Amino acid sequence: MTKKNICIRLEGGLAVTPVAFLVQEASKYDSTIYIQVEGKKVNAKSMMGMMSLGLNEGEELEVVADGVDEKEAVCGIEAFLSGK
Repeated sequence: MTKKNICIRLEGGLAVTPVAFLVQEASKYDSTIYIQVEGKKVNAKSMMGMMSLGLNEGEELEVVADGVDEKEAVCGIEAFLSGK
């Protein structure tokens, strides 16, 4: 299991379009991936789950991935949330 705290650097936070791209990024990996923030834990591959978090620029979250490509998954999500 790989965990990492990440600060959202996307201008405007995670509105509908960025959430869709984040879900697409998470779906590239075989690992199970969860986003945790303020006691909430959602599947990063779930559009509705991710939208329910209502995350904004500057907020910090934790990415938890478990599986064969967990390290790559965390790196890919970190790159996306960092605006790279």
